[in-house]
Amino acid sequence: MPSISGDGFDLPVSKRQRIVQPQLLSQEKKESQSRIFSHFRTLGLVSPTTVPFTSVRLGKSTYQITTSVGRVLQTYDLKRGLSLVFASQPRTPGLITATYAWKNYVFAAWGGLRPGEESGIWVFQRGKKIAELENAPNTTGTVSRILIFGSWIIGCCTRSIQVWKNPSFEHFTTLVPEVSRGASDLPVFTGHVCNMPTYLNKIFVGRYDGTVELWNVSSGKLLHRFAPSTAKDDAVTAIEATPVLSLIAIAYRSGTVVLRNVDSDEVLLSLNASTSKSYPITSISFRTDGMGAGEDGRKAGVMATASMYSGDVTLWDLNKGGKKTGVLRSAHDMTAQSSDTGVNKIEFLDGQPVLVSSGRDNALRTWIFDDSPFSPIPRPLHARGGHAAAICSLRFLPSASDGSDSIGKWLLSASRDRSFWAFSLRKDSQNVELSQGKVKATAKKRGISSAAEAAEELKAPEITSIACSLNRDPGMGASSQQVWTNSRDIKKHPQGENGWESVVTAHRGDKYARTWYWGRKKAGRWALETSDGTEVKSVAISNCGTFAAVGSAGGVIDIYNLQSGQRRQRFPPSPSSKNKFGKIAVSGHTKAVTGLAIDNLNRNVVSCGLDGKLKFWDLNSGHLLADLDWAPMTAITGLRFSSINELAALSCDDLSIRVVDLETKKVVRELWGCRGQINDFVFSNDGRWIVAASMDSIIRVWDLPTGHLVDVFRVPTTCTALAFSGTGEYLATAHADEVGVHIWNNKSLFTNFRPVHIDETALVSNVTSVTSTDTGSGMVDAALITDVDVEDKDKTTISFEQLDRDMTTLSIVPRAAWQTLINLDVVRARNKPKEPAKAPEKAPFFLPSLQDDQSLTLKAGIEEQIETAPMPISRSILSQQDSLVSKLLRSGSNNKNFSPFIDYFKSLSPGKTDLEIRSLNVQLFPDGYCELVSFVNALTERLRLKKDFELVNAWMAVLLKVHSDLICGDGDLSTAASDKDLVSALRTALMDWKKEQESEARRLSELMGYCRGIVGFLRSSR
Repeated sequence: MPSISGDGFDLPVSKRQRIVQPQLLSQEKKESQSRIFSHFRTLGLVSPTTVPFTSVRLGKSTYQITTSVGRVLQTYDLKRGLSLVFASQPRTPGLITATYAWKNYVFAAWGGLRPGEESGIWVFQRGKKIAELENAPNTTGTVSRILIFGSWIIGCCTRSIQVWKNPSFEHFTTLVPEVSRGASDLPVFTGHVCNMPTYLNKIFVGRYDGTVELWNVSSGKLLHRFAPSTAKDDAVTAIEATPVLSLIAIAYRSGTVVLRNVDSDEVLLSLNASTSKSYPITSISFRTDGMGAGEDGRKAGVMATASMYSGDVTLWDLNKGGKKTGVLRSAHDMTAQSSDTGVNKIEFLDGQPVLVSSGRDNALRTWIFDDSPFSPIPRPLHARGGHAAAICSLRFLPSASDGSDSIGKWLLSASRDRSFWAFSLRKDSQNVELSQGKVKATAKKRGISSAAEAAEELKAPEITSIACSLNRDPGMGASSQQVWTNSRDIKKHPQGENGWESVVTAHRGDKYARTWYWGRKKAGRWALETSDGTEVKSVAISNCGTFAAVGSAGGVIDIYNLQSGQRRQRFPPSPSSKNKFGKIAVSGHTKAVTGLAIDNLNRNVVSCGLDGKLKFWDLNSGHLLADLDWAPMTAITGLRFSSINELAALSCDDLSIRVVDLETKKVVRELWGCRGQINDFVFSNDGRWIVAASMDSIIRVWDLPTGHLVDVFRVPTTCTALAFSGTGEYLATAHADEVGVHIWNNKSLFTNFRPVHIDETALVSNVTSVTSTDTGSGMVDAALITDVDVEDKDKTTISFEQLDRDMTTLSIVPRAAWQTLINLDVVRARNKPKEPAKAPEKAPFFLPSLQDDQSLTLKAGIEEQIETAPMPISRSILSQQDSLVSKLLRSGSNNKNFSPFIDYFKSLSPGKTDLEIRSLNVQLFPDGYCELVSFVNALTERLRLKKDFELVNAWMAVLLKVHSDLICGDGDLSTAASDKDLVSALRTALMDWKKEQESEARRLSELMGYCRGIVGFLRSSR
């Protein structure tokens, strides 16, 4: 049965309520989630499937276009420039096979692609599921098309037509066509269905034998069958009703488009839309604004046709027998890997000169027709897109020295389709492809009609490595010279006027490393050639953004100056150069250089190669400083450098990752556990973790300080590329045969995470997490999970509050707790209402109300409360009541042990802690005891024990701020200000705390100086 009744369909959607407790939610998800990461969303998906988009008009000027990206629907608003406004949730259990937008609802059919697979149709409103259609009793295949008109919902399958009532969503009937003997298992309907205005309860359905059937869905009867016009018209590939009544357009597999009068069953017009390659028409649309046809474009009758086997859109003028008025070439790019990657669907918006198109190139585009001057070919209006082929390389954009782009929102991505994209984690409308020059214009001049051939010949090859530094990027002020020409004409192309290129890329099978401007989002000036003429295998860029290192397949390393584009150094130096000892420079790598890095001070260059050697070079002289030889034990396949801790991680073909300290030039960690080739690995932003993806479809995380494997989770497809954001918030992953980039939240930033060693045999499948969704529900759900993993509960761990008595130890209280305590006044001021609550508007005089009767009683009650309300309570009176804090302080003062009081005080919230400090009793009892003095003594004792150093200082800061009047002797409490013994005792306790603080600071300073001297001595070359 349907999820909601028909009466409640048009009501506003009620506020969502969480019906699953966080503890239960965690129990359901703990078997399918990583301990550190939770899936957040997927970037770069616009229209990657064969499911056509659907559009709807809301109001006068709002058009919403919905596309399918697998198991999620994405809705774009044309008025906002195709901005993403909704992403559906929850995800459908199966892949979406058909969509249809009706009013402000979107219907999505899913599943049924395999025998026995579950299927259904869900209803979404503003991205949220609100209902689902009743399951049909006899489901025969996948619902490939959905049509809604009047009070009917039509689902077209291959061998039947399902009919539901709208809006009750009850299944009404199943229409079964006549099938010849021996063809009961073959598909009958092509999935193309339409209705026509004024034809009540009637639908037109296309068949594989070329006929079009007219059905009455109310009676369930077949009314008429329209035979194909010619014998060669075998299968119906598109059906669309024309703006003229009783006329319908039918496209056949042969490429013919027929306009048929359904009243007289006559063919009025037959157009041959096929070219020499004979592509069948798969999408038809008619312009409905009454313009665009004729010599001046003032007549109606424009038809657009497209094929999924071609990237072109053909425009027709149906007046005077019909003629082709133009072809929109390469509206969508074709890929060389498949022949059905052309235009998926085209549609004219209702009453607008705007054409919407989508294709298998993962793009959604809108085109607008100009009236003055008139042109039958539209021009681009908006576009949203992404990669059309699998992603091969990822890199988060680093922050510049001036702090720009420091929020880690930009992600660079390269694909096998030779495109280079920049994705924004903040706003999808900011996604942009980095320009490689005038590719389409050059292809047109050379006569290249195919987009795939143009990309193959004019675009740079597939990117295999990315290096970036924004410290010298000129921003939007870069010059507009030709790309990759190596032109050094200063008059035409000023060099380094505002900066220079900031991105360097290596390309498969190419001997040139190419530069890019990040600010202008375009290709740069230089094509950096390897000195031995072999393929570029790796690239690196210095932290200052001035030098670029290029490693070749022949083992040679070249250093280029990005400002001038000239080679400045070569490793090893050329045979003619000699070192300071007069000897010929040592040889470099004997095989391909697979990794490069330049240290933070531009002193050394680190390189690794397939020859199993790790070499350290002097950047200025080009001489070899040291090397590590692991041959023939293993070959090094990759290198990643962490500028935070000066560590280099190297992946080896023996399935291990070795970590080398660049200062000592020694191996400090060996990380084992991968069971397949290591595809990619990356350091975390703080250099503490190493995240690696291998061919066994498992992502592993190691903790470098302990060397433990702290996280293992499986993904459904092999992860081919990784990137970690500079802020530590996100992990980006790319997977085999996928065009989207999966973004994962770092849960350790908002949940407690212990880096304990885990057993890899206990890994679980994380299939449900790696999905395409563009909402933040993954982040919210992960934050609400408070239950501890069972594996952590079962493990017995020994926790030491302090490793050594002489070691100053910080507390385990979250940093946000004591920081909030210090800035509590600021937080309260920020959260204070800007204006008082407004009284509700008075109801009309003719409506009965009890407000007048109740207002008198309420006013009298308030006045009575004001009269009987007690006077404000002073600090001394408030603190006279025995509380747990007072009892613990008294007990600690008597026993000379304040540990129970400190443990309890650490468990309080920031607001409660502030209240307890303000409520401390300031009176001096006859026995010489005072809570305020005892509290200072407790902090001094904790400081003497060298525990909770930052927490003790935070509490003392609040105490001094709250009781400053009493400490300075100008307080307004007569009982405390007149008591000289109290002030003397308090100042004595504060002096003891000050002496202990200064003593500890002096000791730490001496230890730091000693350690700095030892490290400097070990690092010195003498």
